[in-house]
Amino acid sequence: MSLHRHVCRTSKPSKIPWKYKQFAIAQGQKSVTDYLHATRCIPYAFADQISKNSNNALMNLITKLSAFSPVHYPHNLNKFLRYNPINEFEFFFESIGIHPSKFPSLFPQNKFFFSEDETLLDTASVLSEFGFPWDKLGVLYEESGWVFKWGASELKDRLCGFKGYGFCNVQVVGICLAFPFVFDGQKGAEVEALFSDLRLLFGKFGLAERVEEKGNNGVDDWVGLCRKIRLFYDLNGGKNIGELIGGNNGIGVGVVFEHGEEELVQAIEYFCRFGAKKEEVARLIVNGPELLELVLKMGNFNVLKLLKHFGMNSNDLDIVKRDYAHVLGTVKPCNLPNVMRALGLHEWFFEKIKDGNHSLLVSFVANNGKVDRVKGYLSFLKAIEVSKTPIHKMSKLNFLHGIGFGENALTMYILSYMHGTSDQLQKRFDCLLHLGIEFSKLCKMITVHPKILSQNPESLEQKINFLCQEMGQSLEILVTFPSFLCFDLENRIKPRYRFHMWLMEKGLSSKRYSIASMVATSNRTLVSRAFKIHPAAPKHWFEQFYP
Repeated sequence: MSLHRHVCRTSKPSKIPWKYKQFAIAQGQKSVTDYLHATRCIPYAFADQISKNSNNALMNLITKLSAFSPVHYPHNLNKFLRYNPINEFEFFFESIGIHPSKFPSLFPQNKFFFSEDETLLDTASVLSEFGFPWDKLGVLYEESGWVFKWGASELKDRLCGFKGYGFCNVQVVGICLAFPFVFDGQKGAEVEALFSDLRLLFGKFGLAERVEEKGNNGVDDWVGLCRKIRLFYDLNGGKNIGELIGGNNGIGVGVVFEHGEEELVQAIEYFCRFGAKKEEVARLIVNGPELLELVLKMGNFNVLKLLKHFGMNSNDLDIVKRDYAHVLGTVKPCNLPNVMRALGLHEWFFEKIKDGNHSLLVSFVANNGKVDRVKGYLSFLKAIEVSKTPIHKMSKLNFLHGIGFGENALTMYILSYMHGTSDQLQKRFDCLLHLGIEFSKLCKMITVHPKILSQNPESLEQKINFLCQEMGQSLEILVTFPSFLCFDLENRIKPRYRFHMWLMEKGLSSKRYSIASMVATSNRTLVSRAFKIHPAAPKHWFEQFYP
């Protein structure tokens, strides 16, 4: 009799009372361990790792029992396993840290038992015995899955080769989990350069010594350290990581060692928002450790004072006051990148602080005392607090601040025309950016006609496509005439444009009217203009074009 590949499901899945859940899981883990070890002949250490790190698969198994009884549960589960073999790959993949949502693309086809795969479990056992945490093997499987098809001897040779660079087991584990591509034989030169750079960082520049002095010499510590190095490796295009982190008297070594991964990620994302090259952001952070704490500690600041501190002359400051009133007032440090983008000065700002000149920002923060908010802004804030929907309005206000609008009365005026949730507004804003409108110009368009963010993304895309493709216009038209995006495409824009083109094609009019004249003019004015061009034109408008 052939073995069924799918477990039979009972009609009434078991419901486990909350107070018995921990008992059910613990007993389930024991039963699965015994099943894998005694029935499937898997070494006990690996069977135990698989059962203890696969709670989702375990709960799916437990709920297949027809009923839950604390007294009979162990016997019922063992009996179920006796007649309904489990998919061992499901438990294995979850146990090594792979999320169940990724299983469909990873499951071996037409395989159910480890015995049907010649290398998978052997590879996992070699890695585990070397020192790789069992629940992190999924990192290797997802990024370097071919490793699990190697024979045990080949894998051992490769790991010994890594140690040959002068690293101990825990260091090799950390490197491999942070840089899984080191197993790729086709990246020999890249891997060689990486190990050479890491040997410099760990040895000459003292990273290994720092780790040992602090007493954090476990696998997790080295994995965490190598993951932080990987951040800068990727930023720097996968080259010269030793020079990047170890240069400038080893300042970068302290940055990598003393700061957490999440802190570094936040700083990287923050400075990348200035539109700078990734390599420049990497150099800025490793050479300016003060910036990591600065961004977090920096209080609200006045935009004009910041620009003046950074060397902007009085004439340019006057232009900012005149043309960019929406960014003035006080600003939170988290919004600084988009404030600069709203001014069109993000590249200028980053140029000022890169290449060791970050002290300019440090000195500004040091000398920037408490900044008072604009009184008009505060009165609007109080009005929001006592309104019927304060949370909804504050989330929309935070959206405006997030795209570079300062704490001022103009921002509050624009807020009154914002319709939709903050998420909807953000999607519409992102849609317009994606369609090619520059950040600073889009912000100015919003100040002129805030209602452009009341249109849904699909409508905005259709109108811009029509403007550029059929009308042959540049996006620059929208800067002077943003309300174009608020007119109905089918009932206003298309018929009027096509009527205008008909007049020109027939030779009735040689004058090319502006987009605003075509679209924004009232129906009465449009008909009057058409009559002056030709007495029969209005009749044709109503019969052929009027929606």
